[in-house]
Order: sequence, then C-alpha cells, then structure tokens
Amino acid sequence: MIQFYINGQSVDVQLEDEQTIGDVLKSFEKTCEENNAAVIGITVDGKQITAEIFDDEASKPLGKDTKFEFSIVTINDIKESFEKLSALFNELALQMEGVPVALQSGKNLEVSESIKKLADSIDHFCHIATLASLFPETFNTESLNGINLKNFFADFSPILKDFEEALQNNDTVMLGDLSEYEICPRLKDIANALKKM
Repeated sequence: MIQFYINGQSVDVQLEDEQTIGDVLKSFEKTCEENNAAVIGITVDGKQITAEIFDDEASKPLGKDTKFEFSIVTINDIKESFEKLSALFNELALQMEGVPVALQSGKNLEVSESIKKLADSIDHFCHIATLASLFPETFNTESLNGINLKNFFADFSPILKDFEEALQNNDTVMLGDLSEYEICPRLKDIANALKKM
C-alpha cells in the first residue's frame, strides 16, 4: 500500500491514474498550490529527492508500497512565523534599549545573551523570508512594507560588526550607543513591518 506523510503526519491520499513517482509528485504539487502551500522537501522510500536526481527518480514507476514523505510550508505558517518574529524583535529592541543600564550595573552576561538571541533571530528571519519567497504573490520579500531588505541588512551588518568589536574591546560606551541609537530603532522598524505582513 502506498503511504503518504506530510510534515511527519500520515495522510490518506486517493491516487487516480498516476503511473510514475513523477506523476504523484506533480499531482501533489498542484494540490499544494491550490491550498496555498509549497513543497520544501521530498523523500521517496527513505531517499531524499534533490534537484540533481529529481528527473531520474520522477521517471521511476510507482511501486505497490512506495512511501512518500513531504515537508510543506503554508502561507499561514509564514504569516504566523512573521508575527512571532515581530514580537521577538520588539522584545529584543527593548533589551537593546536597556543595554547601557545593564552594562553600568555589571550585567555583561545578560548583554551577551541578548546579542546571541539577536543573531539567532536574524538567522531565523532570513530563513522565513526565504520560504516566503516561494509565495511571491502574497509576500513581497524584496521589501518589508517599504523597507528594502537588501539595503536594511547592508546597513545593519556593519553596525553589528562594530557592536561585536566593542564587545571584544569591552567598550561599554560604544556598546550602549550602538544598542540604543542604532540597533534598537532598526529592530522596532522590522518588528512593525513584520506585524503588517
């Protein structure tokens, strides 16, 4: 019996007259499009189907007990992730605003934790933005409500680099200024832009 799993959950699927693995993949992709979803990973019989081997695997005939595992993402998943990131960036903005005071009261470890959280959040944001680009008609990933992402990160990167240097040199004045006047407002901008996605 042919098995289907979507994001780890077993699902019942009625096949019509699909003969090859490719027929099933095409039909599944069409269903995803109709339901505002996109396929981001395919495994057939335990073998991950990459772009390089897709054509070879797609031409293989369907077996009686072929196992399909799909990873999918939906527009709603992305909207929810953007909402969570918006709240997270707001929270981080407040932490950055508090850096000067935290440093003055010797809470350097707390400041380091905030920076790590900030770096992880930016990584996560970039991952979600990449997934959002699978739905160009819903998400304009070039700009976030008027904020051009390339320019935003081009501006932001040197600031984070300066911040890292100030952290290594234990330059608390520079750390405080960068946190409060450079990083905090940018985080607020991106949080507001994400809220409207």
